[in-house]
Amino acid sequence: MFISGMSGNEIYCLRLKGLVPAEITVGNSVRSLGVAGGISSFGRSITGGEISVITEMISEGRHAAIQRMEEEAKKHGATGITGVISELRTLAGYTEFLSQGTSVEDETRQLQFFSSAASGIELYCHLDAGYVPRKFVMGNIAYALGVGRGLMGSMRTLQRGEVREFSSMYNEIRHTALRRLRAEAAAAGANAVVDVNVKMLPHGPGTVELLLTGTASHHAGISSGPVPENDVVTSELSGEELWNLAQLGLVPHQLVMATSVYSLGVVGGLGAMLQGLSRGELTDVTRLIYEARENCLDLVRKEAIAIGAERVIGNKLQIREIGSGMVEVVAVGTAVRRGDERFKTATPQLITQAVIVDRGSERTDATFNALQPMVAPMAVANYGARTAGNQAFGCVVAGFVMFFMFILSIIGALAGNH
Repeated sequence: MFISGMSGNEIYCLRLKGLVPAEITVGNSVRSLGVAGGISSFGRSITGGEISVITEMISEGRHAAIQRMEEEAKKHGATGITGVISELRTLAGYTEFLSQGTSVEDETRQLQFFSSAASGIELYCHLDAGYVPRKFVMGNIAYALGVGRGLMGSMRTLQRGEVREFSSMYNEIRHTALRRLRAEAAAAGANAVVDVNVKMLPHGPGTVELLLTGTASHHAGISSGPVPENDVVTSELSGEELWNLAQLGLVPHQLVMATSVYSLGVVGGLGAMLQGLSRGELTDVTRLIYEARENCLDLVRKEAIAIGAERVIGNKLQIREIGSGMVEVVAVGTAVRRGDERFKTATPQLITQAVIVDRGSERTDATFNALQPMVAPMAVANYGARTAGNQAFGCVVAGFVMFFMFILSIIGALAGNH
């Protein structure tokens, strides 16, 4: 008697690959940052950038939970674990890290022990396309904007256009997390990470964790053995998309990501407010969002060209408001290249059960989960209109204070001469 989280479609698909479901397995770890860690993280949150003490604590907690889950599966005599998830919860003021998946047994005795983020359906597609699972891997980074960078960025928001302080920081942290994901995969002897999922999660006041998870796999067409972390292939495509690509002679090359942060500025905000009083298009807001999208896509295009990719597919373009009259545009996609006969699928036709979406099993988190919800352009315009007056008032106050201090310095100098 065992309890499985798999659907009928998943069980059917895996059975064709000699895998049968077994017991649900769980691993957890409850951790505290400690007094010293709390003080260190607070100081770092002021200066901005990565908060290493929090990154390490989260990484250690997640990995401890994953390791215990894998040990539990091995005790049950399982060959691997599918559908692995890694969650973070607050418990009595501490942080609990939870990992869970459904163990499987390999009747063919051909697979080494593995853990995979893929569902049973996606794992079938991975195996049929030649991607043999090795290990559930992750790459994360906890970061804060910081006072210094925040003040510089806030000053830049007074003008219309890109806020480079924010754009460069967000681009840097996303690529740092991706490098760490590839490093874990290389350490596991894999040459690819498939089914990558990207999440942004809040972790305390002013702190955000960017988390990338996926299945480290080995494909004989990429290399015969382990590869350096820079050569590890990454993809956020679903299992069936990966299978279909192989049929078309295309293979994933690298996950590409880009961010553009743009501000409407004080003048633009006031203009949007005046335009909003009458019916019609808000031309300044329309143009700003268009420019932000174009800049973001151009960054993705340049990154794909630099790594020798043929095209970018599955690109997901999202826009969200991040405060102070600013919009953030994020693009995430998979750069692909041409493959050869080594990347052909094991079967010529994908079975029906592998393309049927089980009820209630849709990925509600999508590929890219953001901290803030997506907003419509009108919401951005309204926010810009509301904040434009505050920004202008702030500039007036700041100017008055500077003028007052200048007068005091002159008076002090004259008094000193007498």
